[in-house]
Amino acid sequence: MKYYLIVGEASGDLHASHLMAALKEEDPQAEFRFFGGDLMAAVGGTMVKHYKELAYMGFIPVLLHLRTIFANMKRCKEDIVAWQPDVLILVDYPGFNLGIAKFVHAHTSIPVYYYISPKIWAWKEYRIKNIKRDVDELFSILPFEVEFFEGKHQYPIHYVGNPTMDEVTAFSTSYTETFDDFVQANGLSSRPIIALLAGSRKQEIKDNLPDMLRAAAAFPDYQLVLAGAPGISPEYYERYVGDADVKIIFGKTFPLLRQADAALVTSGTATLETALFRVPQAVCYHTPIGKVIAFLRRHILTVKYISLVNLIANREVVKELVADTMTVEQIRSELERILYNKEYRQQMLGGYEYMASRLGEAGAPKRAAQEMVALLKEKSIA
Repeated sequence: MKYYLIVGEASGDLHASHLMAALKEEDPQAEFRFFGGDLMAAVGGTMVKHYKELAYMGFIPVLLHLRTIFANMKRCKEDIVAWQPDVLILVDYPGFNLGIAKFVHAHTSIPVYYYISPKIWAWKEYRIKNIKRDVDELFSILPFEVEFFEGKHQYPIHYVGNPTMDEVTAFSTSYTETFDDFVQANGLSSRPIIALLAGSRKQEIKDNLPDMLRAAAAFPDYQLVLAGAPGISPEYYERYVGDADVKIIFGKTFPLLRQADAALVTSGTATLETALFRVPQAVCYHTPIGKVIAFLRRHILTVKYISLVNLIANREVVKELVADTMTVEQIRSELERILYNKEYRQQMLGGYEYMASRLGEAGAPKRAAQEMVALLKEKSIA
């Protein structure tokens, strides 16, 4: 069959590449065409556009690039219609993908599948109307989404497990590097490591990294190692690092987490990865108008937590320092607890085990691919 996929950022490229590989196992004659990235291209098929040409985040960047965004959307719609795939698979990136879903549903008979559902439970819940109307099958990677979509909105979905579990499990089974090997290979000292994961977008790095560095500098017995994000240049980091004693390493986030004693992490998939590596962490998410955001969290936002770890566990496993609570002093205080309070560390690690049990076993891309192919075969028979 012919599969058309659309992703809008690096994490989507990663997850979609694994899904494509799993689809090839189920359907050896699979053909792929996609708006995606290098990892997807490595699996095979035709890349129409690289996600880096799509990824504009934030109100002002989107406003400044509206012409490009509309041109990309027009090209995408025309390309889907011209290629006539057996299925359109959308991966996260709802601002773009839900617009494509609306068009495809209205103007074609191509089924629309959504892998890694939009996080409408946190914000823009009204989008459920679009999903019900335009998406034929939704594949969720977060267990609490089942109750949200099926219980609250009577929209049946497929929970397939979480691909981050697959990625961490696959890495851990093949990784043999010792701490000494790691520090020697990366020009580090022999001191234990505090890992800094300051986000994957420039705005996140700008907002979070300076305070993370100031807080972590209070622990000279530890060395600070910053995980460089894909697509962010060393020069960009240098703007916010200044003369801080920190080492930046690129393309080695998993090895870094495997060797770290603690981590300061900006909210996102990185919080889940850190937990699955069993590294005690503090979640740090600065917002420029902290008190306003704090008010919105208390009175408007529909979720209690911002980190995937706490959302999956449905309780506070890790401390979230967000908006008006993210200060250098609070980060420093929380870091001190996770480094030196053994009981507190153990409690967090126990919470990680509970969270992992709720995620389920590895195998999300394979389960998603099996269900997708089975559904498409049923449709072709009908």
